[in-house]
Amino acid sequence: MRSALFILAWVCGVAFAQPFPSKPVRIIVPFPAGGTTDIVARLVGQRMSETLGQPVLVENRGGAGGTIGADAVARAAPDGYTVLMHNVTFPMASVAAALANRATYSIDNDFAGISIAVFVPLVITAHPGVPAQDLGELVRYLQKDKSARYTYGSTGPGSFMHVIGEALSREAGIEMTHVPLKGAAPLKQELLAGRLNVGGDQLSSSLADIKAGRLRALATNASRRIPELPDVPTVRELGFPVLEADGWNGLFAPAKTPREVIDRLQKETAAAVRHPETAKRLMEIGAQPVGSTPAEQDAILQRQVAQFRPVIREMRIEN
Repeated sequence: MRSALFILAWVCGVAFAQPFPSKPVRIIVPFPAGGTTDIVARLVGQRMSETLGQPVLVENRGGAGGTIGADAVARAAPDGYTVLMHNVTFPMASVAAALANRATYSIDNDFAGISIAVFVPLVITAHPGVPAQDLGELVRYLQKDKSARYTYGSTGPGSFMHVIGEALSREAGIEMTHVPLKGAAPLKQELLAGRLNVGGDQLSSSLADIKAGRLRALATNASRRIPELPDVPTVRELGFPVLEADGWNGLFAPAKTPREVIDRLQKETAAAVRHPETAKRLMEIGAQPVGSTPAEQDAILQRQVAQFRPVIREMRIEN
């Protein structure tokens, strides 16, 4: 009997001591397929599958500005097998939901940072039929013609373009109607079809259409002009520094995920984005490979939470 119990305990101990990962890893993308976050997740996941020795599967759970997918990860087991790939919308939507008392998770307490995978500039775009070459011209046009009824699209309440659109309207004294979509891909489709006047997202979602003349870049939200669009001014150059924001895509795990698991995922993320083939594909869509440490990621996230909390509170933006 004792021998049987010893063998059972030994087998159980071996099972629990299996090194990470011993089964597939899921990356939850809180937006529909086809957007930048989805593309980055699939490129990184494909490379990580090779080095982790387990499949890395991407699952799209869109809706509510990215909060539905984030909530799923916050509630997942803290074992590293379910992680979140999000973007700059994460702090914005989370702050909006918290201020509206609708938050189902805490961005401060329910997540552990893994790594900023890439930096991706944010760009405000318009349909070519809009009579403005840049954001400054658009503002002056709307200030002059109060009868103009313009729309701006976003990937959902509390998302990057929702916050930017409301901040611009308040800052410039203009009026535009917010139209929330379910992700970057449907937002771009509405812009290309002319059913929306203005939109915006990470550069990689619209770069090809900008270069082909199907969309017009009005401004970049980056702190300096970007090499891919050297003639497009920054929002600060145009007199709207409140709209400035660094775009990124990063991985997060549920809080209380063991440090050794976080460290392994960070190491593999950094190796994936810096792999020559993956890095080349990322740069082709306007994404700069990074592979930051968790501490560097947390610093960026907290800085953006502090930046946008007063803006979102003042604008009464709700998620």
